Amino acid sequence: MTNSTIDFYNKNAQAYFESTVELDMSRLYAPFLEGLRPGAKVLDAGCGSGRDSLFFKSQGFKVTAFDASEEMVRLASQLLGQPVLHMTFEDLNLPDEYDGIWACASLLHVERTQLPAVIAELAKYLKPGGVFYMSFKYGNEEYWKDGRYFNCLDEDHLLTILQNLPELTVEGMFITTDVRPDRKVERWLNAYVTKAQAAR
Repeated sequence: MTNSTIDFYNKNAQAYFESTVELDMSRLYAPFLEGLRPGAKVLDAGCGSGRDSLFFKSQGFKVTAFDASEEMVRLASQLLGQPVLHMTFEDLNLPDEYDGIWACASLLHVERTQLPAVIAELAKYLKPGGVFYMSFKYGNEEYWKDGRYFNCLDEDHLLTILQNLPELTVEGMFITTDVRPDRKVERWLNAYVTKAQAAR
């Protein structure tokens, strides 16, 4: 993740927090929850405001969250009432393995050349049989906006990455529109993958 992307979230943390913390993500939660048993351990990878972590905690899951922005970490920690880890995708150092990994609108800030390795590294922390959700702005381009780097993916490009990670199986993939009222024209690619069970 680029320094300028992190700087953007540090400088705009409060405004970003307020604009995203109450968004309704229930349509995306449902397929993820189907793969989790009560009390499961969930990793919120690039948690932003902490909105999704708060929901998962409310469902009784044991949540670990991290973010690259120190200011977002501070705000999310306050929201959750627990420490959020300050960490980038490229410098993962996690304390556990997880039944589910949630990466909502976060991996899109990882540079295209680094994304396959980052997904593979995250998958190492996913328990066999676990579920991994990820989302990207829909398309096939890289661009910069307000100092932030964006890596947009379509189905073919994401499938190409995942096909090189044989332990991961795509369970579902679909496109949604942005839930923010002023961004209905923006589309998102959502993917749910599972990790193969260990051979007996």
